[in-house]
Amino acid sequence: MASGQQQQQSRRNGGKAVQVLDGSDIRELVENKEEFAKFVESKFRHLDRDGDGRLSVRELQPAVADIGAAIGLPARGSSAQADHIYSEVLNEFTHGKQDSVSKQEFQVVLSDILLGMAAGLQRDPIVILRMNGEDLNEFVDSSTYETEAVAIFSQVGQSGNASLRQCLSAALRQLTVDQGMPPASDSLVVENIIEPATQQLSADQLDGPASQEAFFQEFRKYLGIIARRLQERPVIVAHSENTFDGAGVKKILSNKAEFGKLLDSMWGDVPKEHKDRTSKKYIRVAFDRMAASVNLPPYGAVDQVDAVVNEAFKMVNADDGKPVDEAEFKKMLTEVLGAVMLQLDGKTISVSSNTVLHEPMSTPSSLLSPSPPSPMVSSPSE
Repeated sequence: MASGQQQQQSRRNGGKAVQVLDGSDIRELVENKEEFAKFVESKFRHLDRDGDGRLSVRELQPAVADIGAAIGLPARGSSAQADHIYSEVLNEFTHGKQDSVSKQEFQVVLSDILLGMAAGLQRDPIVILRMNGEDLNEFVDSSTYETEAVAIFSQVGQSGNASLRQCLSAALRQLTVDQGMPPASDSLVVENIIEPATQQLSADQLDGPASQEAFFQEFRKYLGIIARRLQERPVIVAHSENTFDGAGVKKILSNKAEFGKLLDSMWGDVPKEHKDRTSKKYIRVAFDRMAASVNLPPYGAVDQVDAVVNEAFKMVNADDGKPVDEAEFKKMLTEVLGAVMLQLDGKTISVSSNTVLHEPMSTPSSLLSPSPPSPMVSSPSE
C-alpha cells in the first residue's frame, strides 16, 4: 500500500454513490512497520524546517492542526473547547514538559493517535454520499411525501404571517440526506443549488402570503428544480452517525486488570505537586485522554455528551481544583466514569452529522497525504 493512500469501499445505494471510510487504511499503514517508518520519515523531514533533527513546538503545529481536522475539530480559535483539545494533542507529543521531540518520540505518539482514529472510524464509519437529485426525486414521488409536507408546513407556516419565500427556505432546512437534500445552510449548496433554483420561481408569488395550498404546489415544484440542479452539479456529503450509550465505559470498568493499567497510565502522565499530589483539574484532562478508550467523543465535540460529563464531574465534586493524592485521583476518575455510564445507560445519545465537502476528499485530512519534499537537504540523525 502506498503510504497515505486512502482505500475506500464503494457501493450503490438509492441513486447515491457511497464510499465508506472505516479506518482500515490507517490501521494497515501503521501496522506495516516498513511503510510507516517511511511515512514518519517523510512527515518528520517536512515538519523539521530548521533540519536540527528535532521538532519544536512551533514545528509541530501543522501536525496538530492536521490531527484536529482529521477528528472533525473546527479551526483553532473557533472555540475554547476545540482549543483545549488542540493543546492536549500537542501535550501528547511534548508530555507537557519538552520544548521539542525526537523522530522516535514523534513516531510513537503519531502511531497511537492514528490507531485511535482508526478505531473510531471502525466503530463509527464516515459515509461519503454523492447527492445527485435521484433520492430527492424519489422522495417527491413517494407515498409519504404529502404527509411529510403537511408536517413541515405545520412547523414553518404556523405563524400565519410568513411569506412563501420564508416558508420554502425554512422547509428546505427540515429536509435531510435521507430525503436526498444536502445541508441547506452550506454556502456551496446555497450558491450552486438553492439560489439558482429560487430564481426559477415567481418572485411575486414568493413574496406573497404562504397558504397551505400555495406551499404544497410550490414546494413540490421547488424540489423538482433543486433535483435537476443536483443532477447537473452533484454535491458530496460526509455523513456519520454516532451512538453513545455508555457500553464502552461499562466494558473497561468490568475489566479490572485493563482498567487498573489505564488508571496507572493516567496518573503517571499528570503533573505532580509536592508529596506526589496533583490538582483535581487534571482529572478532567485524564478523562479526556481516556475518552477514545471508552468510546466517548473528545470534550467539546458533542454538546449533549459534554453536558453528561459536566454533570458527572459536578456529582463527584471533581472540578474544584483542590489537590489529591494518587488514591483520591483514581477514585474520583472512576466515580466520574461510573456517573457518565449510568447517565448514558438511562438516556442514550445519538448524533448524526452531515458535512458538505467543498473539495474532493481522498483522505480524512492532509495528515495522511504524502508530504512534499522538504527544503532541507537532510536532517541530522538522532
